[in-house]
Amino acid sequence: MSQKNRMPDTFTHRQTLLNNVRYVTKELLDLQTRLDEVCDQWNQLELKLYTEIIDKILRQKEDIVYAIKCLALLDVYTNFAHISIEREYSRPEIMDDNVLEIYDGKHPVLSVYEDKFTPNTCDLTTDSKICLLTGPNMAGKSTYLRQNALIVIMMQIGCYVPAKSAKIGIVDRLFSRIGASDDIARGRSTFMVEMIETATILNQATHNSFVILDEVGRGTSTYDGLAIAWAVVEQLHNVNMCRVLFATHYRELTRLQKELKNMQCKTLKVQEWNNEVIFYHKIIDGIADKSYGIHVASIAGVPKKVIQRANKLLKKFEEENDAENNMNMELASQLEFDSFNYDSLHEKIKSIDVDNISPRQALEILYELKREI
Repeated sequence: MSQKNRMPDTFTHRQTLLNNVRYVTKELLDLQTRLDEVCDQWNQLELKLYTEIIDKILRQKEDIVYAIKCLALLDVYTNFAHISIEREYSRPEIMDDNVLEIYDGKHPVLSVYEDKFTPNTCDLTTDSKICLLTGPNMAGKSTYLRQNALIVIMMQIGCYVPAKSAKIGIVDRLFSRIGASDDIARGRSTFMVEMIETATILNQATHNSFVILDEVGRGTSTYDGLAIAWAVVEQLHNVNMCRVLFATHYRELTRLQKELKNMQCKTLKVQEWNNEVIFYHKIIDGIADKSYGIHVASIAGVPKKVIQRANKLLKKFEEENDAENNMNMELASQLEFDSFNYDSLHEKIKSIDVDNISPRQALEILYELKREI
């Protein structure tokens, strides 16, 4: 007798497999039907409850959104307070005039992870709005620019700042031209991207803005880069008249200090000792004498033979190009900057009533305009 014929009549054959045979009974079918019905009821009840909850939430949407906004603000303010107390931040003084006086400021992120982070002071006043910062590679120029921009942002969002004290005038816009990257998709080189960003700053910055610029003009030839950087500094000083931190390796730009009354020159303290270079990361008054690029290359792991060869070439180039360097410095000193107010001259000429002045008055006006020019 087969296995199938041995089963009771209440078992109904369902499926035969390689190693077993499956049967079903009326009771199991009834139980399956009841389970399916219960699952349907459960799904309908869940959907009903979910719909009711959604309706209740929607009816109180405005109150919930308001509560969320309040909690978000509370979260931000409590974190501001916690960080300010924990890291000993100070309360900045908001000023009406365009000043940026930060005493012993620190980078809010780097100072947390570096035990020996060196604080630095930034003093941009109404009589000295532009700081031209020269210094060697790896000395901390970019960090100095970034930390002061971050301190300004922290002040204007209502947080205490990482400094012993700070007096900051309200900034309407903060512009940054730091770093370098190309835009291949749009066919823009690194230098083109840099110039677009620089153009945006020159076209939009006002006397209430704060601008940080790092190595403007480095993506082209030396003369082109120097000329662009020189003209940008003049434009920021004479036209935009905003607060500026301008980091550069073009030491020729420091000659502008004699021509631009609202510009100061600062550098970073460096010391050479036992054929080693010590970076103090401290901002001081003055002008950098070297860039120490070969030293940085050595730190980065460039082979020793390459470093030795580079030092020999550097010495040779410096000896051979003294005359050319002197010519470059003379050229830089002769570059003229446009500080004359042509709008004022235009208004004066327009106001002259040429039909109702005597020859003597006309001559006096010409003398006056000549003296002004």
